[in-house]
Amino acid sequence: MDLALLTSEGPSFLFRWMHLLTGITWIGLLYYFNFVQVPFMAEAGTEPARPVVTRFLVPRALWWFRWGAVGTWLTGFILILLKIQQAGGGIMAQSWGYTIQLGMLLGTLMFLNVWLVIWPNQKIVIASAEAVAGGGQADPKAADAGKRAFMASRTNTLFSIPMLFFMGAASHLSVVGSGERPLVGVGLICAIIAAAEANAIWGKRGEGPAKMLEKHVGVIHIGLVLAVVFYLLLEFTG
Repeated sequence: MDLALLTSEGPSFLFRWMHLLTGITWIGLLYYFNFVQVPFMAEAGTEPARPVVTRFLVPRALWWFRWGAVGTWLTGFILILLKIQQAGGGIMAQSWGYTIQLGMLLGTLMFLNVWLVIWPNQKIVIASAEAVAGGGQADPKAADAGKRAFMASRTNTLFSIPMLFFMGAASHLSVVGSGERPLVGVGLICAIIAAAEANAIWGKRGEGPAKMLEKHVGVIHIGLVLAVVFYLLLEFTG
């Protein structure tokens, strides 16, 4: 009896399986931070539980969070290479290619936000909490670091909604017709994504456009709107 995992379809399935496992870990923790921990910390105020969470829970959650991001990005990249190997490079100019590239663009920005913005700033916050617990002084940079990590995390939550839409659409929805080149739509989508990412890096919490990301319910609504807008731009600009 031939084993299915040893056929030509085996590697694609295994990497897809690992992509789902690591993706659930990454996005699940992203939603935990934004939908559970952030509201809890805001309500806790100066309660003793707050520094305990920062010192003991957050580092553990961030370990799984950031390495889940690595696993998700790597397996996703390998899956795209396997698809190109099987179907040829021309598939990137078809509906699958356009949608998967947009999904990967959002996923890559999210990955970079984790490692270049969220984790470095959270290390400052955690170190400050440890210093205070040891009888020292809080790091004056911790407050700004926390705000910067917050903005990047909120933006990742925003990006995750259209990202998951396009990842699913790649295999289950023909958004772009054969021979169509929705370059105008892709350009507009990229411009919107760039503006949102700029807000994550330079925006000030609670001010200007960043104010829309203050409440997690608002982030969910905006993410859903972006998914619909991005979809319609691809449909009608081909």
